[in-house]
Amino acid sequence: MLTALLLTITAELMTVTLPEAMTVGAPQVIAFALPKIVVWALFGVAGGLAVWMILSLIAAFIVYFKVLHRWNKKKWTRECSSDDERQHRMYREGVEWITSTGVKPKEVSIKRHGLKLYGEYYDFGYDRTAVLVSGRTEGLVYSYYFSKPYMESGFNIFVFDQRAHGLSDGHCNSLGFKEAKDLLAWCRYLHDELGTKEIYLHGICIGSACALYALIDKKCPDYVIGLTADGMYSTFYRSFINHALERVKHLFPVIQMVDMIQVLITGCTMRRGPIHVISRLKRPLLMLHSREDTYSIPKYAVELYGKAGSVKKELSWFEHGAHSMLRVTDTEHYDAVIKDYLKRNFSN
Repeated sequence: MLTALLLTITAELMTVTLPEAMTVGAPQVIAFALPKIVVWALFGVAGGLAVWMILSLIAAFIVYFKVLHRWNKKKWTRECSSDDERQHRMYREGVEWITSTGVKPKEVSIKRHGLKLYGEYYDFGYDRTAVLVSGRTEGLVYSYYFSKPYMESGFNIFVFDQRAHGLSDGHCNSLGFKEAKDLLAWCRYLHDELGTKEIYLHGICIGSACALYALIDKKCPDYVIGLTADGMYSTFYRSFINHALERVKHLFPVIQMVDMIQVLITGCTMRRGPIHVISRLKRPLLMLHSREDTYSIPKYAVELYGKAGSVKKELSWFEHGAHSMLRVTDTEHYDAVIKDYLKRNFSN
């Protein structure tokens, strides 16, 4: 593009013949050609911007379909989605623990908005159930790992595949907004069909946002009694930018275009998140957060905690641990914090 522009400017200057140049002088030559040069320069800049925007839009579509969309059920399965050995360890230990209980899961499903959603219910003989809400890209097997402190505190366990994850139908991740309605449908199923009297939610990352949106919904039943939020972000937009900055340094306008595509396809924006609604939360809240979290950085957790409308709210800091890696970093402390909180606030 720059080469073509320079060639054009050179051609314009050469339209003045040598005798003319000798007659009128160099300043007059420039004055004669300048309007055409400016016009061609503007065309060059506009063309460059157009190419830049088109390439940015293509990149945005690639990012969107990689991060927030799946074409078929071969993506975001019940298998571990990460190459991180810590997460593989979480999967292994979760499966080993849930198997060691000797309780066989009840395979269940519901339909919502034409989507068939799948879950597993582990009945340990209690009248309360903890619902584990996994993060983006993870199926229900991921949630096994976080369920142990709840069973030890007197809760049955329910894990499920979010829409567009695992065996559940769907193609789009709506950042917890539509998933929250699915979660409420599951809560009603657990109460009405399986007879559980109280339900407690535990969310990881985007699962925390999903659980929060469910709890502040006007149709949320009273028997959904509280939330543990592991690594809750203020908005997905902020978290997404922090995540992307690990790989690339120049994000504009690709990230903004990804959000535009997300809005067009799902009706949900990355720019709106827990920070805008957590003041409406009135039920008990336990926040678990790492001072080393680089995606949902600590100051976001402080903002969220300060704005939370819950009378019973606590923020428990972990000195070490990457995002969503608190329990695998310090399992004993993680479980102890949860069990102590449940004992003090929900003991029968």
